[in-house]
Amino acid sequence: MKKILPLLSLFLVAIFLWSNCFSQQSQKKVLRTIVIDPGHGGIDQGADGSFSTEAQVSLAVSRKLGKAIEQEFPDSKIVYTRTTDVLPGNKSNKTDALRYRADLANSSGGDLFIAIHCNSAPPIRHSEITGYKTVTSYKGKGKKKKKVTKKVPQYHYWTTPNPAEGTETYIWALSKNDAKVNSVSKIEEDYGEVDSTSNITLPDPSDPAEKARMLIYAQNYFRKSLTFADLIEKGFQSQGRTYRGGVKQRNDKGIWVLQATGMPSVLVEIGFMSNKDEENYINSEKGQDEIVANIVNAIKDYKQKLESRQITSDDKKAF
Repeated sequence: MKKILPLLSLFLVAIFLWSNCFSQQSQKKVLRTIVIDPGHGGIDQGADGSFSTEAQVSLAVSRKLGKAIEQEFPDSKIVYTRTTDVLPGNKSNKTDALRYRADLANSSGGDLFIAIHCNSAPPIRHSEITGYKTVTSYKGKGKKKKKVTKKVPQYHYWTTPNPAEGTETYIWALSKNDAKVNSVSKIEEDYGEVDSTSNITLPDPSDPAEKARMLIYAQNYFRKSLTFADLIEKGFQSQGRTYRGGVKQRNDKGIWVLQATGMPSVLVEIGFMSNKDEENYINSEKGQDEIVANIVNAIKDYKQKLESRQITSDDKKAF
């Protein structure tokens, strides 16, 4: 009996160490690769502010986000779609750059896709009557021709900056679910981004059974995207950012890169370039640090949910 006890103790210790090691290895499999996509770039500067562009700001925030993720999650690999002020892949046009973003994310085996963008709202148009002008015209012909005069109002037109502010986080639209299904098979001027391109399509899988399998993946990605996006938006709210209705979808045109990536994917509009105060904020060290901190915290919570398998169909209630 005395000989058995030491052996039993050693056996239990071995089991504990093995289970702890196994647990750590299992956790490392979560979010192995995170793809960060700074919006626009190069010849496509996106929205203009008074002193900066969307491409510049999104790149600066994306690079800070990548560094913060590397520090917080050293086991995660960071893949950037661009790291300088060029179109992704140094492509010559937006369409090819969009394809490159999605292809890079898919070929990298990404577990999460985060696109960083800045929003913009059109200026508000105003008008007022400044006076009247007498206009003369003639009606009829021959002897019946008559002279007609009338006063026509004269207007002064001007615009003022749109006060729209706050953040928006997008996931792909449910109406684009077939496109998301197709993207899974590849793994081996409004508010919000409208970078969907009508001439970019994804091939339809020909095998019905394969398509059904990929639909399950797509639905799973939707739940995960929704959960992650909701965490981001709630975090911005807690920071005091203006609430603009929570997680959104674009059902009219969609955001092509979100539905073309075979993984959970979100697009974060970090602020309005058209609002001077917000432009200052998203260009400042304080603003960028707060934006990055919020997204990193959202990744932490999202990762915990993945590890504890808490993301289920019930998460649809958050939307």
